[in-house]
Amino acid sequence: MKGRKPQLAADANALDASTKPPSWLSKHAKAEWRRVAPILVDRRILTDTDLTSLEHYCTAAGQVREMQKIIAHEGSVVMTDRGPRAHPAVRIQADAMTRARLIGNELGLSPTSRNRPAIRTDQEDDDSASDLGV
Repeated sequence: MKGRKPQLAADANALDASTKPPSWLSKHAKAEWRRVAPILVDRRILTDTDLTSLEHYCTAAGQVREMQKIIAHEGSVVMTDRGPRAHPAVRIQADAMTRARLIGNELGLSPTSRNRPAIRTDQEDDDSASDLGV
């Protein structure tokens, strides 16, 4: 159907243990990694090929927090030659929020993506005709 996301399925190659966050991630990004990686591992949807997406998600989520600190300290408005303008951190934070939301949806981290049909395991029969008695 147009507009529907594919059902998340358990992957035979799914990681069975959380991996450590990459050393280059910021403190906030590492904290997000430690929070979400175990969730994705438990759902059996995180594979080696997904780690880059997880890195990008955590980088964006960490950047949101970092920009919030700057905004809290410096304010959301700066004075320029043209008058008051939004602090550059406001735009950076908004962009990071958008990236985190989009990647998080792909990883199954949003309420909407979690409400998709249940994740299927390899053991479940995919023969819908048998459900109809055919």
